[in-house]
Amino acid sequence: MTKNRSVTAIALPLVVTGMVLAVLWRAQLADGPRARDAATTPPGPSGSDGGAKGDGTPGVPAAGGELILYSSADDEYLRLVLDRFGARTGVKVRAVGDTEATKTFGLVQRLIAEKDSPRADVWWSSEPMSSIELASAGVLAPMDPAPRLDDATPWPSDLRDREGRWFAFARRARALAYSTSRVREGDAPTRLRDLLDPRWRGRVGLARPQFGTTRTHMAALVALAGESRVESWLTALRDHGVRLYDGNAAVVRAIANAEIDVGLTDSDDVFAGRRNNWPIGLRYEGRDPDPASIDGLPSFGTIMLPNTVGLVRKPGGPTSLARALAEFLLSAEVETMLAESDSRNVPVRPDLASAQAARDPSTFVPEPARIDLGAVSTAAPTAAAIADRVLK
Repeated sequence: MTKNRSVTAIALPLVVTGMVLAVLWRAQLADGPRARDAATTPPGPSGSDGGAKGDGTPGVPAAGGELILYSSADDEYLRLVLDRFGARTGVKVRAVGDTEATKTFGLVQRLIAEKDSPRADVWWSSEPMSSIELASAGVLAPMDPAPRLDDATPWPSDLRDREGRWFAFARRARALAYSTSRVREGDAPTRLRDLLDPRWRGRVGLARPQFGTTRTHMAALVALAGESRVESWLTALRDHGVRLYDGNAAVVRAIANAEIDVGLTDSDDVFAGRRNNWPIGLRYEGRDPDPASIDGLPSFGTIMLPNTVGLVRKPGGPTSLARALAEFLLSAEVETMLAESDSRNVPVRPDLASAQAARDPSTFVPEPARIDLGAVSTAAPTAAAIADRVLK
């Protein structure tokens, strides 16, 4: 009996305390702004909850929640952006990635496999080909209404899917990297065909061309120069002793470690290496005045590869929270964040790109290649077959 009274004496205050806390919690939710998951601004004028405002700043969702984002973006920049979104909205975003070597390819296969029971809400790719493939496979849903660069400017037609299933932003440049401690500036290669110079025999590296941005670069070369020229160049590069690495960052690291002297990589990986005080220089490929007259692989300028964002198609359609995240990723704010980060991505908004170039001339690409992303996507299987044949 005494034992029962003791239990009652302990339990009763706990029950009362729990009831009081529940009342206080309901009151806190009702207050709105103090609750982590509550709305802090009204929906944007795009017509959907949490839509984009007219000034390009994304609206805040009407309520907190949780989203799953599949992304091949580098973890450092992924966290930078998602932390800003989470702090502003109270929405928890769980990011799902893959390995450095195969992260885009692996995630695409996973999204296609999950198509009938999708887990992801939003897709953020570090390059465009995967988004084109996912759109063709019916994985991505149209964003309606379509995002805009600003009130007066629609998204450029060459940087979006015709049906609005993906949109491109924040571009990286494909770059020729070299060791500034072992290679004189005047000797650094300025064309891809320069990598076949005898001085670089056994001292050239690139990421495996079956994956990531190197895969997209090879597809762009096939679309621009043709299958035979690309295969001849890649065969000569193989015979020249090219070294293959698991990702573009590994190429830059190999230069810093004196495994190689020059390599093909992404501009953001060069900037990341410089942040580590590695002696890495870069060259943006120039454009040949008359590519058809070139003996070997011609140059059409620097290949610029944008990030892309899309909504995953789900039963009942994408949620307002998913739309809010997608619009945030495409916003001028995020383009500015990525431009000012160590990745130094080049914004698709002309005013932001000009401001970046004035602030950091090393990000300015004098002669960007003129590419049709649709044609590049069409050439991708051919490019992959060449890579498989040549680099077994």
